[in-house]
Amino acid sequence: MAALRLDLIGRYLRPHRRTVIFGAITLLVVNILSVIIPLEVLRVIDDLQDDFAFSDVLHQAGWIVILASVMALARMLSRQLVFGVGRQVEVELRQRLFDHMLSQEPGWVQQIGSGDVINRATSDVENIRRLLGFAVLSLTNTAMAYCFTLPAMLAIDPWLTLAAISLYPVMLGTVSLFGGRMMRQQQRQQESLSDLSDLIQEDLSGIGAIKIYGQEEPEQAAFSERNDAFKAAAIRLARTRSTLFPLLEGISSISLLVLLALGTGQLERGSLTIGGLVALILYVERLVFPTALLGFTLNTFQTGQVSLERVEELLKRMPQICNPEVPVKLKKPVRGRLEARELHIHFEGSQQDTLSGLNFVIEAGELVAVVGPVGCGKTTLARALGRMVDVPRGQLFLDDHDVNDLTLKDLRSNVSLVPQEGYLFTSSLADNLRFGDPQASMERVAAAAQQARLMDDVRGFPDGFDTLVGERGITLSGGQRQRTALARALLVSAPVLVLDDALASVDNNTASEILASIRAQQGRTIVMISHQLSAAAACDRILVMEEGHLVQQGHHQELIKVPGLYRRLWEREQAAEQLETVG
Repeated sequence: MAALRLDLIGRYLRPHRRTVIFGAITLLVVNILSVIIPLEVLRVIDDLQDDFAFSDVLHQAGWIVILASVMALARMLSRQLVFGVGRQVEVELRQRLFDHMLSQEPGWVQQIGSGDVINRATSDVENIRRLLGFAVLSLTNTAMAYCFTLPAMLAIDPWLTLAAISLYPVMLGTVSLFGGRMMRQQQRQQESLSDLSDLIQEDLSGIGAIKIYGQEEPEQAAFSERNDAFKAAAIRLARTRSTLFPLLEGISSISLLVLLALGTGQLERGSLTIGGLVALILYVERLVFPTALLGFTLNTFQTGQVSLERVEELLKRMPQICNPEVPVKLKKPVRGRLEARELHIHFEGSQQDTLSGLNFVIEAGELVAVVGPVGCGKTTLARALGRMVDVPRGQLFLDDHDVNDLTLKDLRSNVSLVPQEGYLFTSSLADNLRFGDPQASMERVAAAAQQARLMDDVRGFPDGFDTLVGERGITLSGGQRQRTALARALLVSAPVLVLDDALASVDNNTASEILASIRAQQGRTIVMISHQLSAAAACDRILVMEEGHLVQQGHHQELIKVPGLYRRLWEREQAAEQLETVG
């Protein structure tokens, strides 16, 4: 598994290998200069013990300043290059994830959970960016620091070197101990912040219900509880940090004290020069930071590798509904004829087929209603017509073309589906209407709104078509949202229009006007799924479904004359209307 993760890291870095190589070269320059500068200091100090001219001191000091300046510039460049690679990978990976998510079938998000998908596209991608930026830079720098610095220290005095770095394992252990705790506390703080954000978002979306039922105080109490949890998590993290960093400074100081104490004895015996002791001090301080950072780096590296696997798992998930390898090209305009041949739809985990052996033909230009009890498969049929669910090959056809042989773009540009809960975006009414055709003129927008009987409402809005509909269309009524979704579908002028109970929140008179307006457009096939049998009665034909089967079909006048499901549903609706009238 470790080899696989290293392979993944290499694959992510490969497109940016030139930048990575250049960054490694600049980092190599930094580490070489960090060894050379103390040696120059050693030579200057030892030369001062002899007869050394002041001009020579200035010359050497200037040379050291030049080396230090070059090292600072190289360090800055190496950070910009390597961190820049991490940022670039982050941007590219987010785009890949977004494109990949849009290629999935609609039901996939409900299965995996939108929260998990968002977490992988945000937190996990950030962890990968830290892995490819901070962790790679830090590990490379630490390896180079020890490879170059330790030999230089050992060359000056092996025993002093070993004594000075003897406390580094303690430092590394301390960082590893506290680093793991800090990672867990950081995660708890983020989770607490997410809980807080979720409550704010939920309450803002449901502010109407909170007001209606007078639940302001309970919601305030819930917010206070989550706010306190976030505060406690933040304080625990701050305490850990405020304990760790003084500990690291103390261990570093002890290491320097050990070096000074033992180095003094070496100076007295003449086995070490003053310049050598100063150089050792500079080298010890040079190793403190990468050693202290190593624990954090390893934690970041491990977390990043886990995130790599989580993101790769998401990217490897292939959509169940995709374009055919050799699609059929539509050489002439689609007429809108629909045919089902023993159509079966089965969802994973279900014990029976949702649609079981449907056979029907809907001719181009027909207005056909699909009715039946709740849960009989009407919505699944509507989604199958737009291939929003996986449709078996050879069972559903548009103009004699198997829907599996058409590209999704071709199919969905010719079959417009209007669901019962039409999703509206946080934008203007006009932008929501032209969502399917962003370049549509205002004349076409107004014409579609007129067909959906939305114009009277638009005239009543303070800003007309520029009115902001709010999140999920919260500022509109249920009927207005449905008619907006319908107008959006009418704007694209698809030859097949599928209404999945899309007029449920519209009164019967308005529904009849809308259907009449749509029918006035010659040649458009309309499949209307509805619980309103009074609206279905005006259709050319009615398909009656029960438990995934097609049990009856025909005109309203034919169906009410024979015993069966349709007549029972019709009598039940008429009785309900009479009770409402009496009431």
